[in-house]
Amino acid sequence: MSTQEIPEENLPAGQDTAHGAVKVADNPFVDPGLPPHKPRVQDIDEKAARRSERAVAFMFVLSMLATIGFIASYVIFPVDKIVYIWPFGHVSALNFALGWTLGLALFFIGAGAVHWARTLMSDVEIADERHPMAASPEVKAKVMADFAAGAAESGFGRRKLIRNTLFGALALVPLSGVMLLRDMGPLPERKLRTTLWAKGKLLINMNTHEPLRPEDVAVGSLTFAMPEGLSEHDHNFQTEIAKAALMIVRIQPEDIKDKRELEWSHEGIVAFSKICTHVGCPISLYEQQTHHVLCPCHQSTFDLSDGARVIFGPAGHALPQLRIGVNDKGFLEAHGDFDEPVGPAFWERG
Repeated sequence: MSTQEIPEENLPAGQDTAHGAVKVADNPFVDPGLPPHKPRVQDIDEKAARRSERAVAFMFVLSMLATIGFIASYVIFPVDKIVYIWPFGHVSALNFALGWTLGLALFFIGAGAVHWARTLMSDVEIADERHPMAASPEVKAKVMADFAAGAAESGFGRRKLIRNTLFGALALVPLSGVMLLRDMGPLPERKLRTTLWAKGKLLINMNTHEPLRPEDVAVGSLTFAMPEGLSEHDHNFQTEIAKAALMIVRIQPEDIKDKRELEWSHEGIVAFSKICTHVGCPISLYEQQTHHVLCPCHQSTFDLSDGARVIFGPAGHALPQLRIGVNDKGFLEAHGDFDEPVGPAFWERG
């Protein structure tokens, strides 16, 4: 259909009915302006404003309670506790509690802030013309004035209940992050100070899983052992062997330089921790002629004929020695635990 077939009263403004062309208006995009402001019930009814204030404060209090629950979860639930929760199935009780409590703590702060903004803060729309990126002194003064006006309109200074509960919620939420520091290492306990070695525990060959006799250890050989009663099928095997792993070397007694090392040995058989004192790598390289052992990770070298002291590399101290002997059945046994923590130093170590 051509424009000549359209009734004149239906043509848009500026249409040239004679030639069918549209005239360009002086301002085709007319500013419709802002709709008239409609006050909210909280703007005209102080009781409604008070209800909104209590609702916001209630959400902030719930956030505080959720944060306290987050912290309490760390204390209540053990790391390895698994529970069944429908419809999630079998989940870690600790992770489930931490996720929900932290999520609720953050949600209620956000929900409270949104409800505060929508019901109590000013909702008057203001049109601001575009301006250059570099703010003039007048604009800066206007921004500060607008900020002061916004602070006054928000009622932040006047509505003390909201302000105080918001401060409480924001002050408690960071404690969740502080509690997460627990996962950076063990709590100050004696877990790293002791191992499974104890008086009377037999030295079990890690290859044959049989108790060791002195004649099983030849001069110049390197043997790895673990304490009696520890099995590779135990759920905590990796945790315990990381502290109790032992390397056994037989040295001619006259070649042992350290007096205490000789006293703690049996016929030249010495037992030292296999865990490097640098970053905890397992030591496995032995040089028979020099009695040196080398950590393959960072090349820390220890002299097993001189108290396993450090002679090269970044390790900070000697390998702990385990005092050993022979029981009445002729098997090698421990005479106690290591006299110092094995492996690298840790922050709560005295």
